[in-house]
Amino acid sequence: MATYTTEIASDKIPSDNPIHQRLLQAYYLAMPSIKGQLLELGCGEGRGVELLSPLADGYVALDKIGEVIERLQQKYPGVDFRQAVFPPFKGLADNSFDTIVSFQVIEHVKEDKAFLKEIYRVLKPGGKAVLTTPNIKKTLTRNPWHVREYTAQELTQLAQTIFPKVTMKGVGGNHKVMAYYEQNKKAVEKITRFDIFNLQYRLPAPLLRIPYDILNRLNRNKLNTANTGLVAEIKHTDYVLIDEADEALDLFLVVEK
Repeated sequence: MATYTTEIASDKIPSDNPIHQRLLQAYYLAMPSIKGQLLELGCGEGRGVELLSPLADGYVALDKIGEVIERLQQKYPGVDFRQAVFPPFKGLADNSFDTIVSFQVIEHVKEDKAFLKEIYRVLKPGGKAVLTTPNIKKTLTRNPWHVREYTAQELTQLAQTIFPKVTMKGVGGNHKVMAYYEQNKKAVEKITRFDIFNLQYRLPAPLLRIPYDILNRLNRNKLNTANTGLVAEIKHTDYVLIDEADEALDLFLVVEK
C-alpha cells in the first residue's frame, strides 16, 4: 500500500480528484506527439501508461520509488520499468528515443539544466520531449517538495540554451476548474495569514513538509465536503491547452532536437 503525501495525487482519494484529473490531462495532451521509442521520466503510479503504450513501439519508464516500479512491472509486463534517480540517465544510450514525456518532475530535480541536457542526449535527431511543471505565477504557497518553480519565460530561456526548437504553452482550466482554484486560493489565504513572519519561505524545506502535507490534506478534504460536488465533478477534459502560458496552472513545454 502506497503512502500518499499530497504531492502524489491519488485517483483513489476523492479530495485529490481535481489534481489527479489535471495530471491525467497532460497525457491526453501529449498523445499526438507520441511515436516510436518512448521514454517517461518520473512515471509515478503509472497514471498514463495505458494511454501512451499503444502509441509507442517501445516504452521505457523511470521512477525513483522502487516499490512502485515493482508493482508496475507486474501490472504492465510490456513496459520496461526501471528504478532510477536522475540525472544522469544511466544505461540509456545517446539518440535512442523518438519521444520523451516528463510530467511534474523538473521542479523536483536539483540539477535542472543537466536534466534537460540528458533529455537532449537520449533523444534521436528530430525527436520531441513534452514536459509539464507548475506555473509559479499560479502557485498559492511554497511547496517544500519542490526545489524550484518557474515562470514561462524562465523555463523557456533555460530550454533554449539546449534545444534548437522550444514551444511554450500551458494547461489551463474551464469555469469549473477555476472555481475550484479560487475556492482553494481563499482557503489557503486563511491559513497563510497566520504566517506573519513569512516562515514558509524562510525555513528549510524538510521542516515544512509534514505541516504542509497535514494542512494541504485538511484543506482538500474541507473543499471536497464544502463545495456541493465540484471536486468530484471535475474531469480531465475540464483542463485545456492554452497559448497564454502565464495564465496557465501548469506550463506545457515542448522541445525538439
